[in-house]
Amino acid sequence: MNPIREALSGVGTLFRGLAIVLRRPRLFFLGALPALITSLLFLAALITLILNMEDLVAWATPFAADWGSTWRGLLRGSLALGLLVGSILVMVVAFTTVTLTLGAPIYDKIAEMVEEEMGGAPEAPEESVLASMARAAGQAIALVAITLVVTIGAFLLGLIPVVGWILGPVLTAVMGGWLLGIELTTSAFDRRGLLRIRDRHSHMRHRRCRVLGFTIPTYFLMAIPFVAIVVFPAATAGGTILARELLPEQPESPQTPVPQVPPTTTP
Repeated sequence: MNPIREALSGVGTLFRGLAIVLRRPRLFFLGALPALITSLLFLAALITLILNMEDLVAWATPFAADWGSTWRGLLRGSLALGLLVGSILVMVVAFTTVTLTLGAPIYDKIAEMVEEEMGGAPEAPEESVLASMARAAGQAIALVAITLVVTIGAFLLGLIPVVGWILGPVLTAVMGGWLLGIELTTSAFDRRGLLRIRDRHSHMRHRRCRVLGFTIPTYFLMAIPFVAIVVFPAATAGGTILARELLPEQPESPQTPVPQVPPTTTP
């Protein structure tokens, strides 16, 4: 397969998803709601942290109370900066996973709508609500942890002059996009009984260029404040389209052979 053509087809998948959800404005706005709620929750948490930062840092460093004002200020200032940067990093990393988890019923509905429009989707396997929630929570924690490790690694790599300045952003884009693809294809894979992260990874690696062509632009668009609110419904629909392209077509059920009636002979 031509890598450039595959990558461009992946980019087109996002626009195909956008076209589908725009034909149903009510569902589109519902799909944007979880991203808006997550944005407001994270913003409120960040403001609360900033307003209480001085008391929090003082509580964490009681041993510095008797230090000189200069050294105490340097320690607590450094700790406050590290806490602020770390909190923002965790919010950026967790934003997609939290939004997809918060809006799971809505995004499942969007995925179901795409399946119905494109046809040929199997019935979703039966699974108890508790089992589904436990599996989703476990996978969400695993993906956030992996994303956080990748982000920190890319940041440290970016500290290396020249080489790191190039490889750091590239690693962030590729790995961030890949993990995003694993999340956005969840519903379609679950519907086909492929419930593990490794199932998605296994099918995605066979068409890496198409997957990254879809996920890398989506990853960067979701990183823009409040643009993600509009992108999420389109990305969910696009993820379902991508999953259908990665998975083999469902085999048609064999038809019951018509018994052959021997010809009657005329006496």
